[in-house]
Amino acid sequence: MAGALTASNGAIKKLVIFGVGAFARVVHFSFCEDSCHEVVAFTVHSRFLSDKTFRGLEVVPFETIDHVYPPDQYAMFVAIGYTGVNKLKAEIYNECKQKGYELVTYINSGNSHWNDLQIGDNCFIFDNNMIQPFVRIARNVFLGSGNHIGHDTVIGDHCYISGHVVIPGNVTVGPYCFIGANATLRDGVTIAPECIIGAGALILNDTVERGVYIAKGTEKIALQSDAISRLFL
Repeated sequence: MAGALTASNGAIKKLVIFGVGAFARVVHFSFCEDSCHEVVAFTVHSRFLSDKTFRGLEVVPFETIDHVYPPDQYAMFVAIGYTGVNKLKAEIYNECKQKGYELVTYINSGNSHWNDLQIGDNCFIFDNNMIQPFVRIARNVFLGSGNHIGHDTVIGDHCYISGHVVIPGNVTVGPYCFIGANATLRDGVTIAPECIIGAGALILNDTVERGVYIAKGTEKIALQSDAISRLFL
């Protein structure tokens, strides 16, 4: 499948990006280089508007965005980072919907997935994801690079899944979950809503709601690097 999905009615719309941070910069680059959408402007709430331009485009206060770029002519993408188990992003997502904007989804063209993939709006799928058949991805989900998403897996609304996560078949990830880089889940487990799964964690059983699961970090040994004559680890 090509990069960005078209609007749900089949039309290609010009695009406004909500956000002016690091993620918005990546989103802008991705849509410009690997999609059929044209980014025309950025927007943020007026209390956060410090510069009138970003990436060479104007930044319009969100409070008046629908007057300048009306929702019947422009689509939108919410591009802010993961804060408060993604609830801030979900709140802005809902504000955009209330203004009548269609929120588009971006799927990098360097991914592998089947035509039966079900995916909601305002999702961002980075490169080199392997997505097997019968996967359902809900709304406002972020997938970093290089993840394995096994068959019959369901990922709920407003989730953030970092890079190189292994999710085998028949896994359910509840809404508002964060899964850190290189985490591995066992097939068939359920990740309860609002969980944080730390980088490198191994999840073998169902989790509890709002649970935090952190892998133990690698410890420094007593030896100094210049005292080791050969690599033996």
